[in-house]
Amino acid sequence: MRKMLFYPRIAAQNIKTNRKLYIPFLITSTLSAAMFFIIYSLSVSKSLASTYGGSDITMIMSTAMVVAVIFFAIFLFYTQSFLIKRRKKEFGLYSVLGMEKKHICITCFFETLYIALISIIGGSALGALMSKLVYMALMKLLKFNTGVEFEFHFSSVTYTALVFGAIFVLLFANTVRSIAGKNVVELLSGGSVGEKEPKTKWITTIIGIIAIAAGYYIAITTEKPIEAVLLFVVAVILVMIGTYCLFSSGSIALLKLLRKNKNYYYKTKHFVPVSGMMYRMKQNAVGLGNICILCTAVLIMVSTTVSLYGGMEDALRTRYPRNISIMALADGDEVRGYVDETVDKVVAGSGIATKNVIKTAERSMVAVKEGDTFSGRPEGQDDDLVVSNSITNLVCVTLEDYNRITGGNATLSENEVLLHIVRGGFSGDTMRFSGFELKVKAKYDGFEFAGRNLAYIVDSLYVIVPDEATVTRIYKALGGEEDACRLTYEYSFDTDATSEEQIALSKAINKAFSGEDFKGQQYTQEIMVEGAEQSRGRFYSLYGGLLFIGIFLGFVFMTATVLIIYYKQISEGYDDKERYEIMQKVGMDAREIKKSIRSQVLTVFFLPLITAFIHLAFSFPIITKLLALLNLTNISIFVTCLIITAAIFSVLYALVYAVTAKAYYKIVSD
Repeated sequence: MRKMLFYPRIAAQNIKTNRKLYIPFLITSTLSAAMFFIIYSLSVSKSLASTYGGSDITMIMSTAMVVAVIFFAIFLFYTQSFLIKRRKKEFGLYSVLGMEKKHICITCFFETLYIALISIIGGSALGALMSKLVYMALMKLLKFNTGVEFEFHFSSVTYTALVFGAIFVLLFANTVRSIAGKNVVELLSGGSVGEKEPKTKWITTIIGIIAIAAGYYIAITTEKPIEAVLLFVVAVILVMIGTYCLFSSGSIALLKLLRKNKNYYYKTKHFVPVSGMMYRMKQNAVGLGNICILCTAVLIMVSTTVSLYGGMEDALRTRYPRNISIMALADGDEVRGYVDETVDKVVAGSGIATKNVIKTAERSMVAVKEGDTFSGRPEGQDDDLVVSNSITNLVCVTLEDYNRITGGNATLSENEVLLHIVRGGFSGDTMRFSGFELKVKAKYDGFEFAGRNLAYIVDSLYVIVPDEATVTRIYKALGGEEDACRLTYEYSFDTDATSEEQIALSKAINKAFSGEDFKGQQYTQEIMVEGAEQSRGRFYSLYGGLLFIGIFLGFVFMTATVLIIYYKQISEGYDDKERYEIMQKVGMDAREIKKSIRSQVLTVFFLPLITAFIHLAFSFPIITKLLALLNLTNISIFVTCLIITAAIFSVLYALVYAVTAKAYYKIVSD
């Protein structure tokens, strides 16, 4: 009986003795379990899923849950490596005192069991307490004031226990592997392994430089939003590879180059810092690379999601230039009078005043653009991503309609066009089609009335042509099989009515078209009524959900960053304590030693943050392309959010340094 209680007791004592190492790990694992509990509860909420746009939220939550679980597992494995490294000497002493490895593993089993139970029970309890508060915050973000009730799911407890139970089983297996694969000597010297001078790995350094350069090049040169979607992940992977390579090998290569410069190296203020930094970079390369990647992830996620949410009104106005719009698809111009008459009748009956009325008529067609030449899309290659990168949505508007819409008096000769570049680009002065050319008289950026075309991820060009005959020529040159491209007629207007009144008016207009015949055709499926107020809920669901996930994952990554920094400081503290004593014995002044170590710690600590800012600067162009896909074209909003996020994060980072540095200097000076 005593033997059975011996291992649980010694395990509890070990956790208490090593509380400086275990308490941060315990807090983090408990918070991780709580966050999983909350995000799972939201992902299975039937009440949330039943709301307008709620399906988008639950889908976002489910995706975030998968990402979070993968990250929690990797992160807990990574932080456990610090614990094992610091305790290897302790395990070696147990072996010297007569404990077999199986007894050490049994002790570690109970330690892992205690940590797992506290984390799962504490995390579930904290998650249950916080779920209501988080749910209310989410409802506030989504502007859901009524009709959505909080639900408690017992399955959240079950899945939290299963997921984190599995993670801790794997953690224990990793501990056993670390102990079983070492002899007593290796365990006793475990904390001192790796004190040989690091070698210069030029191949790794070159790979790092190439990977970083390639990632930056992709981020800077990507012009099309659809390419940004495809290449963003590639750029991220390349930058991550480059970051790890340069932190592990590039930094050492640079320091050795400095050492070869005798005039620089053989000075008191340079000799100790350079030699000391070599060992620091060797031991902390992976940790510093992780901190850098996590910092970059936090800055990008928080700044983009905050800017999307903060710029939602701009995004709504970009997508819907007018409060309410009615779009009809027809073969001829007759539909204009039909739509005008029906809409005017409903609006007059509602008693709501309209303003800024715009009536647009356009014909859209798909073309493959190669330089200044446009051709039809090849058959059988509709889903070819290489081809789709060149696909352009050509929107043709006659000069008469253009002047009526804009209130201008532009003129064009027979083979001239005006070009409005809504998305993508066009650098030539001539548009070439099969059998004819059109001279670009003038080019403009954007088009105020592009509306729904901004939702397309392919390039979009508004081509203002002299007449309908030119539209037909373009259509046939692109392989159109019908006599003429179908007309899209849009009647849109603003109103000062309340949100509820606008939604009611939109429904009334939609109902007026339902079941009506026009020239023998049913127009129920050919006419669409939409508006900003009708879509506001969907926008809040998407952008509010993204903001919630951005804050959630930002908090997760920030917590991970803090814990990695803490363990790095503790680990370096124990290592530097020995170096500190050696330098004192060889006659170095205590003040000089502290100054040298402090400069090294500051350099190592803030290097990841500086590198993260560099990554952020180079990623700016491609991120703005991705934001444009979500209708955020006001870059100033993103820039403002980015600067504020970076400033706040820098302050928090400095505070983390101040707190963890105390623990470091206490270890060194004791």
